[in-house]
Amino acid sequence: MIDPVQLRTLATILRHGSFEAAAAVIGVTPSAVSQRIKALEDRMGAPLVLRGVPCVATPLGARLARHAEDLSLLEQALAEDVAGFAPDAPPTLRIAVNADSLATWFLPALCSMPGSLFDIVVDDQEHSTDWLSRGEVQGAVTGQAKPVPGCNVYPLGRQRFLAAASPAYVRKWFPGGPPTAEALASAPALTFNQKDRLQSIWAQDLAGRPVVLPTHYLPSSQGFVDAALLGLGWGVFPEALVHDPIQAGRLVSLRPDRPLDVPLYWQVGRIMAAALKPLTQAVRRAAAASLLPVG
Repeated sequence: MIDPVQLRTLATILRHGSFEAAAAVIGVTPSAVSQRIKALEDRMGAPLVLRGVPCVATPLGARLARHAEDLSLLEQALAEDVAGFAPDAPPTLRIAVNADSLATWFLPALCSMPGSLFDIVVDDQEHSTDWLSRGEVQGAVTGQAKPVPGCNVYPLGRQRFLAAASPAYVRKWFPGGPPTAEALASAPALTFNQKDRLQSIWAQDLAGRPVVLPTHYLPSSQGFVDAALLGLGWGVFPEALVHDPIQAGRLVSLRPDRPLDVPLYWQVGRIMAAALKPLTQAVRRAAAASLLPVG
């Protein structure tokens, strides 16, 4: 059995970034923290922490830290059933969420879980399951309907996206009306990061063939909207983020009849599914209140 004190120490180092900070939180000396980690590394036969500013986990260290948080979550569930028992600290739930969900509908789900802390990993919906596969998160909002091995999957709904740009941008780059493949190949687009394919998917659906888009990379959901309002480029946005600017005439929907609907799913590790049931219920409620039905 792995020493739970050593596991909690590892998780505390990675959460707070240094051995010294972890020592202050736990209430022991930095030397004691180092001894615990050395003993755990000897037990596992591999390094777990890469010392730096901040300290970061090796792949095995990240997996063990997640295991420590799982134990903390199970202790919280036990405290709800056993009078007089209280966990040492609230559990920290690590969740992978795409930026567009985080910027629109997801946060209310967290607000319904006041007894927990959260460590949110932001990644594209097509890649968030990678975190589950590596055992580095306990749940993920994803575009993948196929469950990761060892996980349960729940459909959440369809997140609707609209292509939009400022009126001045439309007059400059699409003066002839709705954008064509040729116009899109010249007009600067906005892209969240290298994993973001929404603009390319929308353009290909519209043109009937792949279109190489000149693009600005801007990894901020609100910055995306601000850049479009300023006329920097066109982009594909969650409808919830651009509804008001479109209604006010500050943005123009490039093709209101061609929205892009992205199905979303919630995946959670099966072993921890019972302990995470309140979070799963909260996520599904928040999605039902904001997303379109799956079918």
